[in-house]
Amino acid sequence: MKKYDSQAPSRTSADSDRLEEIKALREGFSRFMLNYQFAIDEVMTKINILKTEFEHLHEYSPIEHVDSRLKSPESIVEKIHRRNIPITFDAIREQLNDIAGVRLVCSFIADTYAVAEMIKAQRDITITETKDYIKNPKPNGYKSLHLIVEVPVFLSSSTETVRVEVQIRTIAMDFWASLEHKIYYKFGQEIPSNLLDELSEAADIANDLDVKMERLHNEVQVLRPGAESRSARAAGLPTNFSLDDLFNRE
Repeated sequence: MKKYDSQAPSRTSADSDRLEEIKALREGFSRFMLNYQFAIDEVMTKINILKTEFEHLHEYSPIEHVDSRLKSPESIVEKIHRRNIPITFDAIREQLNDIAGVRLVCSFIADTYAVAEMIKAQRDITITETKDYIKNPKPNGYKSLHLIVEVPVFLSSSTETVRVEVQIRTIAMDFWASLEHKIYYKFGQEIPSNLLDELSEAADIANDLDVKMERLHNEVQVLRPGAESRSARAAGLPTNFSLDDLFNRE
């Protein structure tokens, strides 16, 4: 029979208080992260409804595919440390916009802007910030249209407003961004200069491909103005898109 040491220290009031604090912190963080997952679900539902509508009711869908991600606790901790953000839920909620992320991949450059307008038109979505990295690419060549949106999350006893970062890009932009992410993950911040040069060149090639495919798409619609063009017009999609108009607009 196992003997118990009667001299073993018993749990003190301070120990119990500390355990309660840890339990409350864990529950608070779980609730905090769940709100962001719920917000992702809200945005994904809206986008998948649009995607399904186009696939079934129109001849052409501007959305190729859509996915989402919730930033890991480790990534959140690393970012708040790097940006010197106070370790409180309110500060993190206010200063980090990318805890919840949704990425849409479109066929053409024009589609990215058309889909963005559809998202903005949703009555219960509020756009708090727009970053147009298509018109103004990052120095490394990164291109994408970023929307910071706020969506209501309806809980059993309250309604929370939660931010989600929505990234909208073409297939070519997405391919380049995926490669760039893998390279940065492998090398960290010390990327060999020759790889940086090749990444920049690849960004130019991806842009040339986007431009060429856009023009081919427009030429096809001009030469064969049929069901696809009528469907696109009915859905509010551009049918004769000019890249010059895009990059010269205010």
